[in-house]
Amino acid sequence: MKIALFGYGKMGKMIERLALERNHEIVAKIDNDTQEIDFSNIEVAIDFSMPSAAYGNITKCIENNVPVICGTTGWLDKYDDVVKLCEEKEGAFIYASNFSLGVNIFFELNEYLAKMMRHLSQYDIRMEEIHHTQKLDAPSGTAISLAEGIIENSDYSGWKLGEKIKNNIPITSKRIGNTPGTHTIDYVSDVDSIEIKHTAHNREGFALGAIAAAEWLIGKTGVFTMKDVLNLG
Repeated sequence: MKIALFGYGKMGKMIERLALERNHEIVAKIDNDTQEIDFSNIEVAIDFSMPSAAYGNITKCIENNVPVICGTTGWLDKYDDVVKLCEEKEGAFIYASNFSLGVNIFFELNEYLAKMMRHLSQYDIRMEEIHHTQKLDAPSGTAISLAEGIIENSDYSGWKLGEKIKNNIPITSKRIGNTPGTHTIDYVSDVDSIEIKHTAHNREGFALGAIAAAEWLIGKTGVFTMKDVLNLG
């Protein structure tokens, strides 16, 4: 594949290294100072940029008929606009708050457990996420996805950062050192607790998942998720 990287920070550099190991080619590295982009030589784009840049990057790719993978969080207020544009232009797009295979399995486990716990009102739920100190958004996109998975399969109506409010899932966000990402969900009663947890040991899983999604998206039309890529439906 001929890949364009939108965002050339730590994740962009890791994707570049792993993509080259898989015999792909990096044909463009687009960062804040990039002025002109030649889309004619790009087969797929991978965006790990900034929340302020992601929407513009994605729309440019779709308008130029370039399939695009996005792992940037913090811009989802415009997600519906991207979906509409992708449908109008018959483009190809995947957004994921986390591309890791293990995390996407964890998403499925989280939803299944929420269904099992739905009518057990003696259990209170709480969530904690820990990331490196350079992560800008809180809670993480992965934590929000986990909360939404619970909300869709329970009687909870929303989530709240750092606060316990009736019918809302309280999320605690911590920023510690170089932590790649840890997400914990607890169901707590007076007599016991049930905990599920995913711990990333490094960021390679995120990068490999994004490359796998790009490989899968080539030649397709539509808006997809990692459930489609991994056939987890």
